[in-house]
Amino acid sequence: MTIAIGQTAPDFEADTTQGRIRFHEWIGNGWAILFSHPKDFTPVCTTELGTMAGLKPEFDKRNCKIIGLSVDPVESHLKWEGDIAEVTGHAVTYPMIGDPSLEVSKLYGMLPADAGTTSEGRTAATNQTVRVVVFIGPDKQVKAYLAYPMTAGRNFDEVLRLLDSLQLTAKHKVATPANWKHGQDVIIAGSVNNEDAKKLFPAGWKEPKPYLRIVPQPQG
Repeated sequence: MTIAIGQTAPDFEADTTQGRIRFHEWIGNGWAILFSHPKDFTPVCTTELGTMAGLKPEFDKRNCKIIGLSVDPVESHLKWEGDIAEVTGHAVTYPMIGDPSLEVSKLYGMLPADAGTTSEGRTAATNQTVRVVVFIGPDKQVKAYLAYPMTAGRNFDEVLRLLDSLQLTAKHKVATPANWKHGQDVIIAGSVNNEDAKKLFPAGWKEPKPYLRIVPQPQG
């Protein structure tokens, strides 16, 4: 199965470090980010989970829940949390999904159907495709899907930046330009004609090209 932007995020039940969940129910009415890791007690992922823990207040401000996943059992995750806190200085306060049967990893296209049914005996190398970030909106649809190799630690400032863009463009008829950050100018969506744009943006816009209409970031 391949995950695509715009599809409904697959629902599932799973054990986590904070109890058993039904994914869609756990998400509730806000946003969610599922970020996965090939194996517990791996170096790059240890730094990532700690970084995400340190940024959790920022995700909370954005009404976005975060949840980790590794194919190892929950008992292993709980032991790993001690290392993460020691190495990064941030305690993991968000749930981590245990996926020892590989069901969730397969459901989200992280592992092929013939990967087997157990995490036992698998290495980080055999699980290297279990390294993605999935952004899910309040409508339970996939809004973005990022995949990373094992050697490149994820930039979670970029994850926050992308979340800001997704939330802004879901609310207003705009798009965000290259390297955009919250508070900077945005682009009127191409789906909005000039007549409608005048109603939405009565102060007008800068137009270096007929197809490029620049306005301050909408508030609210």
